[in-house]
Amino acid sequence: MLDELRAGKIGINQPGQNSSEHDSEDTPEENDNASGTGNATKSKKGKSRKEGFNLKDEVISWIQVLVAAAIIAFCVNHFIIANSEVPTSSMETTIMAGDRVIGSRLSYKFGDPQRGDIAIFIYPDDEAKGIKTYYVKRIIGMPGDTIDIVDGKVYLNGSDTPLDEPYLHEPMEPEEPQHYEVPDGCYFMLGDNRNYSNDARRWTHKYVKRDKLVAKVLFQYFPKIQKLN
Repeated sequence: MLDELRAGKIGINQPGQNSSEHDSEDTPEENDNASGTGNATKSKKGKSRKEGFNLKDEVISWIQVLVAAAIIAFCVNHFIIANSEVPTSSMETTIMAGDRVIGSRLSYKFGDPQRGDIAIFIYPDDEAKGIKTYYVKRIIGMPGDTIDIVDGKVYLNGSDTPLDEPYLHEPMEPEEPQHYEVPDGCYFMLGDNRNYSNDARRWTHKYVKRDKLVAKVLFQYFPKIQKLN
């Protein structure tokens, strides 16, 4: 009897023990599954956040590029080159009305203007009124020069031989003789299309100061590209 009870006790206890062991084995698996699901959710959230940060970084990167490009363009246009449109026919046929030209600011920052240069400068009559207007003309008179215009020809410093000007499209129509004396530090400017040019001959303030010469014109870029000067 005692043996049977023991056997029964054992028989009763064994299922309980088995159940307990089964439960103890299954619980970690369930915990693992729950943990795995949580990790997957966290991983997706982390990935989503990462993608969001990448988009933000990309936008910031493009903004930095655009700002840098704008700063470079500003510096180039204000310290290295000058971009100008010629609105009139005063420089034809070297430069036609509506042509766009590029000038080098560095040419006159580190070098001296030369006779024959095509220059971008501040128009002296408007400057006297506090207005900044840019003109494009050719340097004819240098500091200290005397200039005589007689019968449509330019004579420098008392010479009997007129200035050689192969860039003129047509001869200048004769006018009353004109005499000019260029002050130190100043320049005398004329257009290539002498018969239709508002240049130093017509200005109230005849001469352009050295520091008002903005740039030496190097080439035309619209409507076609060609070297000038």
